[in-house]
Amino acid sequence: MRLCRFDENRLGLALGEEIRDVTQALDVLPSVRWPVPRGDLMIASLAALRARIEEIAGTAPVVARSAIRLLSPVANPGKIIAAPVNYQLHLDEARADPGIHFGAQVKTIDEYGLFLKATSSLAGCDEGVVLGRTQRRIDHEVELAVVIGPGGRNIAEADALAHVAGYMIGLDMSVRGTEDRSYRKSLDTFTVLGPHLVTADEIADPGALDLELAVNGEVRQASNTSHLIYGIAKLIAYASAAYTLDAGDVILTGTPEGVGPVRPGDVMSAWIEGIGRMDVAVR
Repeated sequence: MRLCRFDENRLGLALGEEIRDVTQALDVLPSVRWPVPRGDLMIASLAALRARIEEIAGTAPVVARSAIRLLSPVANPGKIIAAPVNYQLHLDEARADPGIHFGAQVKTIDEYGLFLKATSSLAGCDEGVVLGRTQRRIDHEVELAVVIGPGGRNIAEADALAHVAGYMIGLDMSVRGTEDRSYRKSLDTFTVLGPHLVTADEIADPGALDLELAVNGEVRQASNTSHLIYGIAKLIAYASAAYTLDAGDVILTGTPEGVGPVRPGDVMSAWIEGIGRMDVAVR
């Protein structure tokens, strides 16, 4: 199943090029009062939601893709967890390019561990990326984004994929500089997720997906998730050893080589096999 969030928090079911408005299915979500439970309510209730969507999809109204504005499919991730330098060729380029490392020693993921991004940095593909007033180099980084379903702590690597609700394309935008990653990568709109949440049952092997990013039609990044240093199951296990994972938490798995700067007016086109493509404007 492929789910999207659009316009004023409406829920869509993507069927090929067609999107059906299945917002009515959100009625199955439990009502909550303060304090709101941790995690994303939709992801936590995904099984019941899927069943209701299947009941109403045949008669749900069809909306044109050109007439809607796609938001992040996950509205309320409690945490956005990111993996630094998780492809060997990106590690090599980061060490070789002063525009990336700014004179600092670039370490391995084993040495860095993971880092967190502000949830306020979240954006959908149709919201675009706003560079702000900084004069520094700001790079694109395309990544496979993993959405946690059933949460937990100290999840075994062998069991980790059973804790995945689905997958999305992620863009981890990065201001180059000497500050901590969490600061440089947490500007508003610097975590773009979309275009849809593809449920885990649709992706047979998330560790063997081609991914690509082009800027203004020029391909800059092209790789396969088989080249991840820490694979998806290992990342989930590693993250859960430090943090309790909740439904809707997002793990950005790392970017391959080919990162580079973007400027206002550019359009980034990101694609991941089995998930789809999203075009993201830079302002």
